[in-house]
Amino acid sequence: MKLIYNIVCLALLMPLLSLNAAGQSVGKEQLSHIVNPFIGTDYTGNTYPGVQVPFGMVQLSPDNGLPGWDRIAGYFYPDSTIAGFSHTHLSGTGAGDLYDISFLPVTEPLRTAAAPLGTHSRFSHGEEEAHAGYYAVCLKDYGIRVELTATERCGIQRYAFPKGKKAIVLLDLGKAMNWDRTVDCRLEVCGGRSIRGMRASEGWARGQRVFFQTRFSHSFTRMVVDSVPVMTDGRRTGTAIKARFEFDNLDDEALLTVATALSPTGAEGAEQNLAAEAPHDDFDIYRRAAEARWDEALGKIEVEGGTADERVTFYTALYHALLAPTLYCDADGSYPGPDGKTYRAAPRNYSTFSLWDTYRAAHPLYTMLCPERAAEMVRSLLDFAEQNGRLPVWTLWGSETDMMIGYHAAAVIADAFLKNIMSPADDIRRALRLCVATARKDEYRGIGYQRTLGYVPCDVKDPYNNDNWSLSRTLEYAFDDACIARLAERVGAVEEAREFARRAGCWRNVYNPATGYMQPRRSDGAFVSPFRPDDYTPDICESNARQYFWSVQHDIEGLMKHCGRKRFAALLDSMFTHESADTAALPIFSTGMMGQYAHGNEPSHHVAYLYNYIGRPETAQVLVDSIRRSFYFNRPDGLCGNEDCGQMSAWYVFSALGFYPVDPASGSYALGTPLFPTATLHLSDGKKLVIKAQRNGRVAGPLVKRVLWNGRKVRRLAVSHSDLVNGGTLTFEMQ
Repeated sequence: MKLIYNIVCLALLMPLLSLNAAGQSVGKEQLSHIVNPFIGTDYTGNTYPGVQVPFGMVQLSPDNGLPGWDRIAGYFYPDSTIAGFSHTHLSGTGAGDLYDISFLPVTEPLRTAAAPLGTHSRFSHGEEEAHAGYYAVCLKDYGIRVELTATERCGIQRYAFPKGKKAIVLLDLGKAMNWDRTVDCRLEVCGGRSIRGMRASEGWARGQRVFFQTRFSHSFTRMVVDSVPVMTDGRRTGTAIKARFEFDNLDDEALLTVATALSPTGAEGAEQNLAAEAPHDDFDIYRRAAEARWDEALGKIEVEGGTADERVTFYTALYHALLAPTLYCDADGSYPGPDGKTYRAAPRNYSTFSLWDTYRAAHPLYTMLCPERAAEMVRSLLDFAEQNGRLPVWTLWGSETDMMIGYHAAAVIADAFLKNIMSPADDIRRALRLCVATARKDEYRGIGYQRTLGYVPCDVKDPYNNDNWSLSRTLEYAFDDACIARLAERVGAVEEAREFARRAGCWRNVYNPATGYMQPRRSDGAFVSPFRPDDYTPDICESNARQYFWSVQHDIEGLMKHCGRKRFAALLDSMFTHESADTAALPIFSTGMMGQYAHGNEPSHHVAYLYNYIGRPETAQVLVDSIRRSFYFNRPDGLCGNEDCGQMSAWYVFSALGFYPVDPASGSYALGTPLFPTATLHLSDGKKLVIKAQRNGRVAGPLVKRVLWNGRKVRRLAVSHSDLVNGGTLTFEMQ
């Protein structure tokens, strides 16, 4: 057994080691330690400070114990209480769910409060620390130091109890906050120091069932279980369980390690995941392995120069961009499909697809930095579509939430195939078939009206969506249809290519030449009146008509021609200068404002780069630099809007490098202005992309004089994906 233990330890530590020419180990900068996970935990970022490995199933993080918009991720920096450390969280979304399998170490007497807080402890940020793969805090009321780290499917905790005090660990399977509601729980002892169980819940994730197995480093000497009936509509539907574990046999260091594996399939899956990923109780080995995984992932991009805060902000953005989508399968690839059947992925399956957000920049970032992962994600989307009957919109723990709009899985799928990151075994015709089938579902979310009228009318009820958002749906569908048309062209499907190219032009049907804006229409063809482009209405998704005017990413040239170049330029200028009459009345998602530009919400993210299309790249460069410096900071309130599973941060990563995917499935990037003097991207097959900002003199602003690709002048204000991923040098000569 000791030999097996040593082999496992060596395997976990191998990513930490590199060798010089003499075969001696050499140290590298630990990028994991540069990351500040507290960025976004204040204001509207809705991030969590706890631990996860890249795209891992487990997000082990502290919960303040109180519900509310500010605590969507379980933790809000201004709070001063911790009520547990749960194993699942969402990064920067606007909907509160998960918080599964919550542990809290305590000593007597317990500090309690009325529900919903319950048993908790106070803490201070002066006794709290975090970086990628590691979190620690002192629970002041009990004198307990808690440390957290993770593997892909396991959360590892280490508690340092005060000597002379009875060590107690509380497990609350009934803990629920925000949209989450406990439906049922199970708990049983399986061996001298192991337990296992299940928590079933309803919320944003429908019918969620999380199985777990936990191993303590010491046997518990007493276990007390308290069960409370779960009542729904006056009848008992399940049981909520709380358990108390007492330890009288800790060693002189009073340390207790708690390793918990999660599984979506069952108790056996959790047991196998624990054996595969957390076979021993050495916390420090897991911590170093988690840090090593982050060092490797973050090391895909090496930046030189910049201030210390700029480096922290950049690497934290890259860190946040690599948290989701999340694994949704056991170590052997098994996972439950939305149809209730069990499947096996080859090699991995994913969920937590915030596609309305992440199709814009996060998924294009994955195709560049980790194409193998991106291909696995696309297979997950395709498999889900076959199992559920349509492309996913917003999946969470294998469940379709039907949140937001569009069928942007089509954009992610098309982008991956068009960039040739899929293997020869992947069937592009299968991908096209599933995209087309979804886009022809007339009964789903107004798609039939888009096909017959050429737009989604605002006066038709939709059973799939309580919000109207008709104008936004028209524009979103047009973009997705353009992506399907490109996919059809690739395989020579002439009829489908023609059909979806026509549908991609439906944005023209909601352009009202009388007002010069995209405008909602009724089913009789009349534009809605009165109309004010500043207004936030049910017809437009989390935006107004000024902001959604630009959601024609697939046909910017066509938009400019349709409305006129002069009108296009005037609207673009007013986007950044026109102030709302009452800024205090702006909705919660309108943050990071520059005039009408709302960087805190995704529909605005590409707009600054549109100045390239009217021959004013210097304006784009100044605006991009201003957005970087105004809305991203190395502090808890350092994000101006919801992180949204990586999109907010992916914008920063691309924009700091000097280019951005305005049209995410076009294979082209609009040029911007780089932040760092040098950035090196380590790509597949050992290729390197080097980005240089050559400055004349010590002080230079964001303006670019000219751009060179491998020494030759770039004559268009764009670069191709195929050129960049083949490696080379992109040089920005700065003014």
